[in-house]
Amino acid sequence: MYYLQKGLAIMIGSILLAIGINLFLAPYEILDGGIIGLSLILHYLFNLKIGLMIIVLSTPIFILAWFKYRRYFYNSVHGLLTSSVIIDIFKPLRYLLDIEASFAAIIGGIFVGLGIGIMLRYDTSTGGTDLLAQFISDKTKINVGLIILFIDSIIVLIGGLLLSASTLLLSIMAIVTVGITTSAVTSKR
Repeated sequence: MYYLQKGLAIMIGSILLAIGINLFLAPYEILDGGIIGLSLILHYLFNLKIGLMIIVLSTPIFILAWFKYRRYFYNSVHGLLTSSVIIDIFKPLRYLLDIEASFAAIIGGIFVGLGIGIMLRYDTSTGGTDLLAQFISDKTKINVGLIILFIDSIIVLIGGLLLSASTLLLSIMAIVTVGITTSAVTSKR
């Protein structure tokens, strides 16, 4: 039963993540942090596929996981592959809405945070820096959402410098929302 729940969490989490990215973040050049944020930067600058870039950029972390944290590797490889494919499949959603960019940053952050949080509750993730944050959280007992928020802040700052001040401000709104939402979903009750 647990594996069925975990598989469902991966699917639901991946769909929420893909909706957040494609419907709310990508149309307004808003960044998330971590590997997703780096993939969005590559998409905005070079029009590369977001999901494919997530897989490529996550590969070094998954190699580390294979040798040092095999449990994390097995728990996250499905989340990485599923979410990356769904993100690229949901690309047509980018043209469905036309809302104020600040609302898109907040709503997109909620969707992304829910997707990541749901997967993390079942000891899986999209890999990348989420996986790295999970390693750090297990070793330090610091809430995984706070670690993700810290890593995301660094990526968003880099992206803001490469893209625009507007991207930086909207992305800060998005990652704060992602961090709060992820923390709320993953906190023990």
